[in-house]
Amino acid sequence: MLARESQLVELVDTAGNATGSCTVAEAHTAPGRTHRAFSVLLIDDLGRVLIQQRAAEKTRFALRWANACCGHPAPGQSVSDAATERLVEELGVRLTTLHPAGVYRYRAEDPETGRVEDEYDHVLLGRVSSDCRLALNPAEVAGVRWLAPDRLRGELADHPDGYAPWLPGVLAAAAESADRLPEAAALALP
Repeated sequence: MLARESQLVELVDTAGNATGSCTVAEAHTAPGRTHRAFSVLLIDDLGRVLIQQRAAEKTRFALRWANACCGHPAPGQSVSDAATERLVEELGVRLTTLHPAGVYRYRAEDPETGRVEDEYDHVLLGRVSSDCRLALNPAEVAGVRWLAPDRLRGELADHPDGYAPWLPGVLAAAAESADRLPEAAALALP
């Protein structure tokens, strides 16, 4: 986990234009610095969403449930390439296509660590088979669950502190793309 903290992230302005770079640790130290990130949602052929419980050693929002994976592209790296690599690193999932669903801008402070998320977050969707085999990286992922979107929304409403603060916005950004992305159709249902 320490090696990841020293990797570079791309700083951005409010419109997502690159303004420089700094380390992951610097970007997440209060008061935080706005940087490019991505959140991947995986949806299976039954319309379920994969959520992961973040590993205990995560420096931000450890043991909270979140989308399939998150991360930061290196400066100059495409969001899609970075997300494809993280899917393999965290879940052992190899996808050939991720669909951009939109951007979600958020800021959240972890009450446990004081670390800050200040992210220009690119939301990506991927389709996987319901019998998709996962190979979880225990340094990144404590567990996974497949949930129907309506059940996930219910759990988020009933137990918001059990989930990463960015997940509702990521789901909303994906649902807004339902008219152009078949993968998001199940997320748009009430």
